[in-house]
Amino acid sequence: MQNVFGYELLFRNGLEDYFHADPEFASRSTLDSSLLFGLNTLCDGRRAFLNCTREVLLKDLVTLLPANQTVVEILETVEPGDRVIAACKRLKEAGYLIALDDFAPNDPRSTLCDFADILKIDFRATKPEERAGLMRRFGTAKRRMLAEKLETPQEFRQARDMGFVLFQGYFFRRPEVMMAREVPASKLHYLRLLEMVCRAELDLRELERAIKQEASICYRLLRYLNSPLFGFSLEIKSIRHAMAILGERELRRWIRLVVTVGAAEQKCSELVLTGLARARFCELLSARLRSDSDLFLMGLLSIMDAILEVRMDVLLEQLPVDKETKAALLGQASRLRPLYQLMLAQESGEWGQSCELAEHMKISDEEVAEKWWQAMQWAQNVTSGG
Repeated sequence: MQNVFGYELLFRNGLEDYFHADPEFASRSTLDSSLLFGLNTLCDGRRAFLNCTREVLLKDLVTLLPANQTVVEILETVEPGDRVIAACKRLKEAGYLIALDDFAPNDPRSTLCDFADILKIDFRATKPEERAGLMRRFGTAKRRMLAEKLETPQEFRQARDMGFVLFQGYFFRRPEVMMAREVPASKLHYLRLLEMVCRAELDLRELERAIKQEASICYRLLRYLNSPLFGFSLEIKSIRHAMAILGERELRRWIRLVVTVGAAEQKCSELVLTGLARARFCELLSARLRSDSDLFLMGLLSIMDAILEVRMDVLLEQLPVDKETKAALLGQASRLRPLYQLMLAQESGEWGQSCELAEHMKISDEEVAEKWWQAMQWAQNVTSGG
């Protein structure tokens, strides 16, 4: 009976079924994607075979993954030496299985065989007598021999009759491509903070820890709250103090503001001003829509794709935003779409369209102009810290 032992995870930087970048990048990218997707999703509870270069081994990067689900596959390009041997010892002590990839006769990695749980033999790169010699010399009850590159029933039978116990190749299954759309690493912390304050239930301890991890966000939040804009009689000296005074509703609002400014630190200040003005404008007109959606958030998110340099659909996949808001931001039918369009028309000076939308929403042109002016004033006060 043929049972699945595990899956080999490989990185591809395109839909082509080959790799055209350096092995170090491939190894790190596979590790990163494994963390992003999760091994249970990728391997359905089986073992994950991960190709490891010398650098990945020496830096213990693979230990980010659980030992009981991971097979460390040492590539044929890795030269054995004292540091590599020490890395193998650490992995074995931590409970990881080790495989040697493309193991061949006279392989320089023979000194690593004492640590190897699996030897992978390329069925197409070796002769039958070479495979037999490898089986006799290295095959033991504790070290399993794996035949790879099997493509036909005949090759499978040959490998099985020779004594191989693990098998890999197109005969069993073709590779399956899974694609991950990524947020730039430098922006991930801001996105995580946004995700936290978008949740229905706010975890104040988790939020406090996340804020403290980003010095610029800590500074901005305390600076804003100590500014005349708030008029607090007491000086706010800590994040916890600020959170207690603000209350949950205002805390969500101001964290979003601080995240926006922090994420756009290297961007044009006009981009930040635009985002905050949009958010405030939508908030000021929220009573007109009688909506349960957070319209301040909708206005803010309308510019976050540009600030975070991520497509809007990718951004919204990672935030628990309600359906109406999500549809409006993606240009789809939504009760919030008229307000979203009015916001854009007012911003770009398309007065004819602005008048039509205002009439549809039963708002006077004067009120729209007044709310936009108030929103701009508020955004300028906030960004100046005054």
